[in-house]
Amino acid sequence: MHPVHRSRRRWLTQGLGLAVGWPLAGAPLQAAAAGKLVVAAYPLVDQIVKEALPAWQAHHPGVEVEVISRQYDDHHTAMTTALSTAGGGSRHLPDVMALEASYLGRFAMGAGLLPLSAAPYDGEALKPRFVSFAFEQARNRDGALVALPTDIGPGCLFYRQDILAKAGVGIDELTRSWDDYVRAGERIKARTGAYLMAHARYLKDIVALTGAPPGQSVYFDQQGQPRVDGPIFRRAFELAREMRRAKLDAVVDTWQNDWAEHLRRGRIATELSGAWMAGQMANWVAPQTQGLWRSSPLPEGVFIGYGGTYYALPRRADPARRDLAWSLVQMLTMDRALQLRAFKSQDAFPALLDAQDDPFFDQPVPFLGGQLARQQWRDAARRIPPRPLHRQHKFAEEVVNGELDNVLIYGKPVAQALADAQALLRHRAQR
Repeated sequence: MHPVHRSRRRWLTQGLGLAVGWPLAGAPLQAAAAGKLVVAAYPLVDQIVKEALPAWQAHHPGVEVEVISRQYDDHHTAMTTALSTAGGGSRHLPDVMALEASYLGRFAMGAGLLPLSAAPYDGEALKPRFVSFAFEQARNRDGALVALPTDIGPGCLFYRQDILAKAGVGIDELTRSWDDYVRAGERIKARTGAYLMAHARYLKDIVALTGAPPGQSVYFDQQGQPRVDGPIFRRAFELAREMRRAKLDAVVDTWQNDWAEHLRRGRIATELSGAWMAGQMANWVAPQTQGLWRSSPLPEGVFIGYGGTYYALPRRADPARRDLAWSLVQMLTMDRALQLRAFKSQDAFPALLDAQDDPFFDQPVPFLGGQLARQQWRDAARRIPPRPLHRQHKFAEEVVNGELDNVLIYGKPVAQALADAQALLRHRAQR
């Protein structure tokens, strides 16, 4: 996954409060019998669940809930294993599992998650309550809903307004197009010495993603065939190569110590990230830069999501506990007070539309110089187009990134790199 997604979970570690009441949807729940519910999660999500339990258990007395927490990668590996080996029973399956957005395709396109669209869950009736792209992204190959979103990361361009002023570069010059973004970066580097961004790979990522046709995944077409050797990826690779040749990227990975040090010292002028990055910079990465950063919509008027969390029910988990599990998922995703508390204290931008209408969105953000940035992020969240996640998304990402390294580090021709990536993905798809 993108380092931003994984590390966001690492640094958001404090607990959340919870309101007692929450709206329920679908058929009336059966009376809860005493029993035990198992929830599998990863850092931050596990804490959210634990903090939510007292209020939930007040409505379900006598029900014990065990939260099994693993580190981010270990969690998703364990869930993959549990779903693939559950044919003989539900002993190793949790009743509720948390899934990060970049892994969702792998799980949704398999047969391991319980469809939630129809009765008794009637998940389709919940669609108007959530940001459209997050809801639509949680469908399986048959179009059935298999998870509910809880938080998202509306994409934006963070920029150091003092560095841009010193370089004589206006924000409009950065955002007209990706080509203009790179051109402006050349002026910024020449006049201030600051790099435009952390790593050219992140430019490739967003250009490739937003260049995909609406309703289509990044790496595969509607027939499930790879499509990484066409003009979209060629442009993405060429822009990344141009950036590297001009020495506009610091060649540091997000969330590493050298990346944080560059931000603290004003050596990186922009960050392409989710809205939650403002809180991360304010609270941990570079608090001493408060007031110097601003947020802008992304270049070329594109809209993209950076990460997010979903809750799902394994198909082969014990049916006797399914009503309880669904009740907990509804609370974790549709409690407005919980969503707002998570956003205010942990920068977890709510997928729930009800939570986005709070006056908190109209308050200035001190770290961004008093900018009303939450209004901008809310607008972006509602305009992100839905994109299905292919089952091989993670593998394709690794293959393409490997070939980009061959281009940036070893000078491999772009056309050959993309052709090799296409061949490998096609071979994998035919297995």
